[in-house]
Amino acid sequence: MSDRVLSSGAARDAISKMQTLINSDLIAQINALNAQGQILSDPNVWDGSLAGQFRGDWPSVKARLDTVAQTLEELRSKVQMINQNIMSAGGNQ
Repeated sequence: MSDRVLSSGAARDAISKMQTLINSDLIAQINALNAQGQILSDPNVWDGSLAGQFRGDWPSVKARLDTVAQTLEELRSKVQMINQNIMSAGGNQ
């Protein structure tokens, strides 16, 4: 393990962009997918043999999308915490 601490301008910029993507674009897109999938899983809206297959698959797909959203939020939080720790240690060089 290295004793070096560094948070370059490029790192801080990448962290900021990652957080923005996760907070706005990615989470919003996952939520939009979940909303549309919920609509399509209603047999009063969409039905047929393949629509029924979609309905059967939807709960596991939704669970995976929810897991991705949670994992992205954990990643965003962890990256932010790591950078704050580095900056507190004087690694803003």
